[in-house]
Amino acid sequence: MTEKTPSPGGAGTAANDSSAGDPAASRPGGPLPGDGESIVVPPSILKQQAGWAQPGEQPRASGGTKTDDTPQIFASTVRRGDTSEAGYDENPPGVGRLGVILGTVLAVLLAGSAVTLYLVNKDGKSDTAAKPADAAKSAPPTPTADPVPPIKDSAKVLPTVTGDFGKKAEIQVPGEASDGSFVVKVLTEGTGPKVDKNSWTSVDYTAKDWTTGKDIPSSYDNNGKPQIFQAGTDALIPALDQAVVGKKAGSRVLVVAPPAAAFGSQGKADMSIGAKDDLIFVIDIRNANAPDSMVSGTVTPPPADFPQVKDNGKKPAEITPVAGAKDPTELKSHVLIKGTGPAVEKGEKVVVQYTGALFKDGKMFDSSLSKGQAFSFPVGGGQVIQGWDQGLVGQTVGSRVELVIPAALAYGDKGQGDIPPGAPLVFVVDILDAGQG
Repeated sequence: MTEKTPSPGGAGTAANDSSAGDPAASRPGGPLPGDGESIVVPPSILKQQAGWAQPGEQPRASGGTKTDDTPQIFASTVRRGDTSEAGYDENPPGVGRLGVILGTVLAVLLAGSAVTLYLVNKDGKSDTAAKPADAAKSAPPTPTADPVPPIKDSAKVLPTVTGDFGKKAEIQVPGEASDGSFVVKVLTEGTGPKVDKNSWTSVDYTAKDWTTGKDIPSSYDNNGKPQIFQAGTDALIPALDQAVVGKKAGSRVLVVAPPAAAFGSQGKADMSIGAKDDLIFVIDIRNANAPDSMVSGTVTPPPADFPQVKDNGKKPAEITPVAGAKDPTELKSHVLIKGTGPAVEKGEKVVVQYTGALFKDGKMFDSSLSKGQAFSFPVGGGQVIQGWDQGLVGQTVGSRVELVIPAALAYGDKGQGDIPPGAPLVFVVDILDAGQG
């Protein structure tokens, strides 16, 4: 899946919670050196923008092309928070109500006189088009999204679904129209961890337009990848974001989404989804990881010439340097725990826990475990140091990897924060999940 083609999903329809998106938005170690670094904007910043994003709209890479059959990402954190309007104290201390009223009237008269004098004397002309500067601010914001209906687990008529979890579903659309219910029904229940709000979740999906009977691009098409997102944070349309909360990994879930739970009254023209179309999703919940999750498994100790690593549970790992070791000049890696998931590919979004320390003395300078929040980024996208972009490609999901990174692939001769100039680094990285996001 690529961000340059249409997506059967989009922005959420409610204002983002402060915990949405990537809570650990700062890079491990801090900003990258140099003038050309990429900038990661966390949802906590995005949500400060006033107004509403159109559900279904999402950023598209410049120069991107659009196709009709390539599966795409659902996620887009472009929803902006409501604006607030400032009030005033109706009866300020030491001033009577009449005094407030008279003072207000006097202020209005004086302001009006000043405006009139200015307009009359400005080039000898009056400006009949002039309006108070704050007139627009007095109008309340008008939401563009219809309320999302409550979720039901059944309806008068439902699609028929066949096929096994982990494979593209066969969806039979009923001959009659949907009754407009927002339905989330578990078809087969998994045995994995439950998806809670803010859980990092990866899903595969099959989708169809109930109204037209047409297929919607699926993550199973064209060697697509699972969609990865934080559940319940309004990063996706409610048909996906809300549908997985409370369900277990390994479950197959049927979702019937009326427009208010999908793309709203505007539809999604680039996918031929109309404004009144009901949609059908069959969602396979692959993985669920709480924000403080870590990988588990049999540990293979690092070689003698690697810094040694002590597991401290959900606290940052203790990293002990090799006495007298020379600074590394090339990237080295050792798999401490071998995961059984798919290999990470360049361009995929990964979710990780990490601890970083100085190679010289083992002093920790950063850890996602101290924040209780996993960190996510696209591998090979230039949003982290080169040692990460290069060292995590090919590692399998579920692995714990030790990376020994030379200064040239870290922060170079400039350093960063607690990282001195020319310092090689050591990272212990847990790869929790990977997919498209």
